[in-house]
Amino acid sequence: MKNYYSHETAIIDEGCEIGEGVKIWHFSHIMTNCIIGEKCNIGQNVVVSPEVVLGKNVKVQNNVSIYTGVICEDDVFLGPSMVFTNVINPRSAVNRKSEYAKTVVKKGASIGANVTIVCGHDIGEYAFIGAGAVVTKTVPAYALVVGNPAKQIGWVSEYGHRLVFDEKGKAFCIETKQEYELKDNVVKRLF
Repeated sequence: MKNYYSHETAIIDEGCEIGEGVKIWHFSHIMTNCIIGEKCNIGQNVVVSPEVVLGKNVKVQNNVSIYTGVICEDDVFLGPSMVFTNVINPRSAVNRKSEYAKTVVKKGASIGANVTIVCGHDIGEYAFIGAGAVVTKTVPAYALVVGNPAKQIGWVSEYGHRLVFDEKGKAFCIETKQEYELKDNVVKRLF
């Protein structure tokens, strides 16, 4: 028995593993051998290519392309019309399916509208990629990056608020009051 919702216009290929409470909306295509965790929301006109893995509670907004080689951990947000690539040097006349590069989006990361993630560059836990950015290198955990090519302009908390570190390398989330530490250009939550 199906324990998820899919709109009648959605196409779900054989061999997919779809968790409980998932919602798949209009005109989306879930291709073979995908794994979609519990409580994910797949917006309209989304393509999830073969062997993609989405963790629990991943939010995929409308018009997103998730190509083979992508793994999204739990609580990832994929903004409207963002896209992943999976080949570094694509050519129509050259078959490079054996060269698909892996991209991992770590727990809690948010990727804004119209972002492009060039394959092979992982996105760290709770990182925040601003709308329209083109990511061409790995993004550290808690980093705030914007632009084309994307450049880091700061750090964010797990709730997505900008962190302002004092001279001792400490900062607090304005919403949760969670404490963070910046040491050797690495951020970690203290409690």
